[in-house]
Amino acid sequence: MSNHWGILVSDPWLQNQFTQVELRSLKSQFVSMRRESGKLTIGELASKMSRIKAVGENLSEQERVSFINNLYQNTDDDVDFELFLKVYLKLQTFASSRTGSTAAKNSSAFLKAATTTLLHTISESEKASYVAHINNYLLGRDEFLNKYLPIDPSTNDLFEIAKDGVLLCKLINVAVPGTIDERAINTKRLLNPWERNENHTLCLNSAKAIGCTVVNIGTQDLIEGRRHLVLGLISQIIKIQLLADLNLKKTPQLVELVDDSKDMEELMSLPPEKILLRWMNFHLKKSGYKKIVTNFSSDVKDAEAYAHLLNVLAPEYTNPSTLTVKNPFERAKLVLEHADKMGCKRYLTARDIVEGSPNLNLAFVAHIFKHRNGLSTQTKQSSLLEALPDDTQDSREERAFRLWMNSLGNSTYINNVFEDVRNGWVLLETLDKVSPGIVNWKIANKPPIKMPFKKVENCNQVVKIGKQLKFSLVNIAGNDIVQGYKKLILAYLWQLMRYNILQLLKNLRFHSHGKEITDTDILQWANSKVSSSGSQRRMDSFKDKSLSDGIFFLELLSAVQTRSVNWGLVTKGVTDQEKHMNATYIISIARKLGCSIFLLPEDITEVNQKMILTLTASIMYWFLKHPHEERAGGTSDSESGSQLETTSNSTLDDSASDSSAEENGNM
Repeated sequence: MSNHWGILVSDPWLQNQFTQVELRSLKSQFVSMRRESGKLTIGELASKMSRIKAVGENLSEQERVSFINNLYQNTDDDVDFELFLKVYLKLQTFASSRTGSTAAKNSSAFLKAATTTLLHTISESEKASYVAHINNYLLGRDEFLNKYLPIDPSTNDLFEIAKDGVLLCKLINVAVPGTIDERAINTKRLLNPWERNENHTLCLNSAKAIGCTVVNIGTQDLIEGRRHLVLGLISQIIKIQLLADLNLKKTPQLVELVDDSKDMEELMSLPPEKILLRWMNFHLKKSGYKKIVTNFSSDVKDAEAYAHLLNVLAPEYTNPSTLTVKNPFERAKLVLEHADKMGCKRYLTARDIVEGSPNLNLAFVAHIFKHRNGLSTQTKQSSLLEALPDDTQDSREERAFRLWMNSLGNSTYINNVFEDVRNGWVLLETLDKVSPGIVNWKIANKPPIKMPFKKVENCNQVVKIGKQLKFSLVNIAGNDIVQGYKKLILAYLWQLMRYNILQLLKNLRFHSHGKEITDTDILQWANSKVSSSGSQRRMDSFKDKSLSDGIFFLELLSAVQTRSVNWGLVTKGVTDQEKHMNATYIISIARKLGCSIFLLPEDITEVNQKMILTLTASIMYWFLKHPHEERAGGTSDSESGSQLETTSNSTLDDSASDSSAEENGNM
């Protein structure tokens, strides 16, 4: 990390309120706000702080204005970073006191803000629920973890066990099987600091690769067992697991929720929790329930919706008393008895229902869906599914770009690229992350945007900036993005992602001296590194079919970090299965080093030119960021260790803000 980021605040009290990773993230947002008009005043804070999730999602504009005006009389005073942090903490405390939790007003905040709370409090009920989940899915199924499980939910053992990174890596693989090649996890009984750091680096980069928001978590936070951050990460991983089936690919019966192809397109664009709500309301309507459930908090507090839902899904266990009892707490207990008879695991208590815990209520409903969704595919609806285009490659690229954009820490969480970029706002946010100051925020229109021409204005600026960055945008207009033309959107995002990687490499001035980095430079660097290790292998281009066996990249990884590859685990890469095994190993080793990458094993085995370039560039970036003596100075007992930064995981997105800040001088 550059010295520029060494001490971000001088106030000892403020230093104790934040981790270094949190400070870096907030500093980046502060600089971005100040850059828009050249300065930042107290009067502007109410509006601009809406971009910060924990504040913007839980307080209205009027509430923020009123609160800040009560604190400060002179709204024209300039705001420095330390004052910015103090106002932020006060606003967040105020938001928490108003909502009861940082996610109470918006169930989707469970995914977006679970790791951004700075109040450092945890829910004992959530901890107990997540511990039960871990015990259920990992106890007896993993030889290494068996000596630590079951975890006692009444203790803080969860946070102690999580300190070596193994539990979190294994939990990620439960949520999305195959994400981490377990051959890459360090599982010795006693791990040295470098091995432990590697596990957490692998964990955080893999968590991003399945859709978790981890911009405010560094490896040191996990090593120290910071409870609110560990629990926030675990909650996101579990949510991803529970919502995994809420899409038409995994559960084609969901087509029953729609009437025609237009409705189905809308359904496909919804985030999983919105589909879950739609499913719930679909059954509630059949039960005669008159209300519409719009969240997993206030709308389910009285447990009436649950009673109607379970009566539809499992009428054989209906208890007439559930709907006649007056006390919500008693009704909630009867609902949970009904759920138990169905065989549904409890994720919450009756108290969690009446208190409106959004995280646990969502987990409860998601589990009911997985266990018994009550849907049946009809013939006419099957024909709708058959009419869907087979766009496997587009879907894979959409996934990579979506995860990359979400990793940057934008205020808008992207669930579906093709839908969520159409108003232009999230693209402008991404451009501002990649090239701070390039967006003219004075002419940008912030969501919600009702007027179509306002969306076009945003997208016109997106196209204009793309041309400024020398993207190839022949015959692309802002309205094409508004209309959601997939090929054009994918083409733009690929160029933006590639630009970001090349800029990061360029910003390593000690290597590039500020010169532009080209694809050819990356190709030549990779071949040179492999050649210097004594290998005869080389790649002719990023679409060289010989790369499909993975051996070249394993040799490249071994060249940049000698201990990174255990060659006893590498296959010959002859059969498709052997190639796939090598590809999963490559991805996990790269993430373990500190590369923030979003490709799939298929991208290597099928030699996807774009993803091969990003993989090579990410390895190059990591190598150039770490001096030779740091890579070579490992201790003898570190069989597969690499000495990485211990303040945070060294990822492309973390370093982006560092490099951009250095390029823009002192802040």
